[in-house]
Amino acid sequence: MMIDPLSVFLLLISASTPILFAALGELVAERAGVLNLGVEGMMITGALAGFAAAYGTGNPFLGFLVAAVAGAVISMLFASLTQLFLANQVASGLALTLFGLGLAAMFGKPFEGVKAPPMPAGPLRINWIVWLGLIMVPVIWWFLNRSRAGLILRGVGENHEAAHALGYNVRLTRTAAIGFGGAMAGVGGAFISIATVLQWTEGMTAGAGWIALAIVVFSKWTAPGVLAGAWLFGGVTVLQLRLQAAGVAVPVQLLSMAPYLATIVVLVVISARQKYSKRAGGGSPGSLGTNFHALR
Repeated sequence: MMIDPLSVFLLLISASTPILFAALGELVAERAGVLNLGVEGMMITGALAGFAAAYGTGNPFLGFLVAAVAGAVISMLFASLTQLFLANQVASGLALTLFGLGLAAMFGKPFEGVKAPPMPAGPLRINWIVWLGLIMVPVIWWFLNRSRAGLILRGVGENHEAAHALGYNVRLTRTAAIGFGGAMAGVGGAFISIATVLQWTEGMTAGAGWIALAIVVFSKWTAPGVLAGAWLFGGVTVLQLRLQAAGVAVPVQLLSMAPYLATIVVLVVISARQKYSKRAGGGSPGSLGTNFHALR
């Protein structure tokens, strides 16, 4: 059986798009000093809100816009808890995931069994949202490394006390980063329901938010690294589907576990490398070295 490399590549970047959006959003939040474990909850909320809007209006692009808004809105619950009431970030993020999953399950019942409107193909038969995700990689890289606002955000993440002393609004900066992360996660979730599965199914994000969190660490908090990580896990997903389609005598359950097993392996390798780096006197991969005085 002949394998078309272009078709495989198109499948790879399409499969990686939901995780790419979610991971890029989480990257910005973590660079601001926020660990939001609610990515899964924001993705499933965006998946439902986007699908409902696309189905109700017949416009899939409007669905993605609504998904971004929904993801940003629900992320404000996390922002309120952690930035205003100073609640624990880990506990608040887990609560946001559980809340999002429960909310989507409750309001998603009327949309089960209906189809989303078709997405028009973009250049090279690639979905327009896939192109948007690819464009966001250099945009976020430039924002974090070349723009004044991005340097301030990174500075807030590295040393919020110094940032506050110099007059920067730490809470506002982190809240904006959380909102952006929620919007990106919402778009990632909507891609699954509108452009991949083409229907609403309870729990359809299936742990993609957790993989996105792992990719941010895998990438060492860089946008190009996030793209590489998303393509890696997208490739595992495509391989899983190809093996199933070819009828390879491997249990379906084992193939379905492949992306998550890859996540665990990557995290173990990263953890081991970080421990070795610390013993050798190396710095943290998240060290930013922002010079606040250069921003004044």
